[in-house]
Amino acid sequence: MNPTAMFKLMGAKKEFERNHPKFAAFAANLMRRGVPEGTVIEIKIERPGEEPVMANMKVQQSDLELLASLKEMGSMGHQN
Repeated sequence: MNPTAMFKLMGAKKEFERNHPKFAAFAANLMRRGVPEGTVIEIKIERPGEEPVMANMKVQQSDLELLASLKEMGSMGHQN
């Protein structure tokens, strides 16, 4: 990733954290503790004027392997 794009992304991340401090803290804690196989992740979306919709997934080993591969690919860009 080029330096300009990296600075832009870091600025967007800081703005997100200012706008949503509780969610940012929740996500940081989640990443620190990890998400083992068998964990259920649920998300609920409430759009104005609409009924809420929810979905969930149980984390599988293949999900963890995909995330590890993506993380590794991301770190390869920082080895310059």
